[in-house]
Formats: sequence, C-alpha cells, structure tokens
Amino acid sequence: MDKVKVLAQYLPPEAAPLIGRWIDYFKCEFKISRNRNSKFGDYRPPHDGKGHRISVNFDLNPYAFLVTTVHEFAHLHTWNQHKHKAKPHGTEWKNNFKLMMKPFFEIEIFPPDVKHAIISYLDNPAASSCSDLTLYRSLRRYDQPKEAITTVEKLPLKTLFKLKDGRVFRKEEKLRKRFRCVEVSSKRVYLFSPVAEVEVVGE
Repeated sequence: MDKVKVLAQYLPPEAAPLIGRWIDYFKCEFKISRNRNSKFGDYRPPHDGKGHRISVNFDLNPYAFLVTTVHEFAHLHTWNQHKHKAKPHGTEWKNNFKLMMKPFFEIEIFPPDVKHAIISYLDNPAASSCSDLTLYRSLRRYDQPKEAITTVEKLPLKTLFKLKDGRVFRKEEKLRKRFRCVEVSSKRVYLFSPVAEVEVVGE
C-alpha cells in the first residue's frame, strides 16, 4: 500500500503527504510501533550500516501521532546538522521543531487548544521534552474514551489503583511534580506521573 495512504490511517489525512515526503527526503526507516508505556516515539541515528530510524506508537490519536512524528523528525534534522554536539531537546532541536511544525500550523490541522499548547511548549525553555504536561493533556482530550481507565491526578488520596501488570497501589501525597504511591503488597514507594493511566480497584 502507498505510504501516504498508510500514514493517513494514523495522522490527520492532510498531514500525510508531507510526512511521506520527509520519509523519502531523509531516507528514513519509519515504523509504526506497538504501544510503549514509557514513550510515544523514538529516533535512532545512523549506526552499523543502518540509516535514520523513527518509530511512533500505533495507538496514539491522530494529533498526538503527528506531534510525536514531527518531534522525532526534528531530532533527525538536528542530528544531520550537529551530530552528537547538540543536546537532545536543546535550542537546535527546538528551532527545528518550530520550523517543521510550521507547515501544519499554516494549514490549520490542529484544534486551537492543541495549537496553543504546542506554541506554549516551544516558548518555554523549561519544558525540555514531551513530558510537558499541558501539551500532553491537550492531546489526550482527543483520545477515544477507555472504560475504567483514569489518571493518577484525578484520584482522591488513599485511592487504590492497579496497573496493566496487576500490581495494586495506594495514592499518597504529591511531591513536587509526581505523586508518592505505595505498592500494597510490598509497601515499596513509587513516584507516579500525574497523567499515568491506571484502573481504580475500589476500597
């Protein structure tokens, strides 16, 4: 199947032709990946005879898929310009991300809240990666609803919740940016992102 048609199943269709051209222009291996809880996408520079490689999780909504794709292509472009001399989310990467996001702003692909969150993210040097929670939350609004799934920040204190692997935790107080949570069986303490997806198990 034509790559643009495949991309249009995951991206806003208007964005697919340009991403297809980038894949060809940068001679990039582009893979639609299984879900990875720890990251939305990944970029690997040329190594051991392999060229540029980008992978993006298959289960992202179209706006999140596009933002992640542009994020990873900005890493590729930065690597071509500076190799390992540039920081992963430093000034060079931010400038390239802005530049590469511009065509999608011009054709008004993003809803206003997502566009605003991306612009704020790019204007905020402290938001050094896609862990920017404002951007993450705005993108999540466009996910398909999942039954019984919520995020840690929405739970009252002392609520019990479980992860996909079945482990059960109790939510405790917030420490700076993350919530302290205690694994019920081991009593070990873990720090959870406010937007970690979990399932409530009740009292």
